[in-house]
Amino acid sequence: MSLTPEDADPSEQRAVARPAAANAQPNRVTFNRLELNRILNLYGRMVADGEWRDYAIDFLKDRAVFSVFRRASEVPIYRIEKDPRLARKQGMYSVISATGLILRRGHELERVLLVIDRKLAVV
Repeated sequence: MSLTPEDADPSEQRAVARPAAANAQPNRVTFNRLELNRILNLYGRMVADGEWRDYAIDFLKDRAVFSVFRRASEVPIYRIEKDPRLARKQGMYSVISATGLILRRGHELERVLLVIDRKLAVV
């Protein structure tokens, strides 16, 4: 039994018809699943406390940015950035305030986020 063009899977036909250049995505820096999970866990706790209300994620050529807003119409109060060019220098992760001040920079996301992660301390 031979497959006619009508019997073939349509997705296979589209994949063959597309040139290879169309499949190439521009290289962008992204957060991986574990990094995004850690950031969103912190975000969820801060939303539950009523401190944060909105966020934005930007995947740029040179860095990935997770911006946190108190209100949707404001400038971000914090930006969590991942810049791989700084991985061998100061560390690729940084937390930047609304004024542009770098609050903390480091090689491990968990440690960098401690600057804004307010956990309850038992006294």
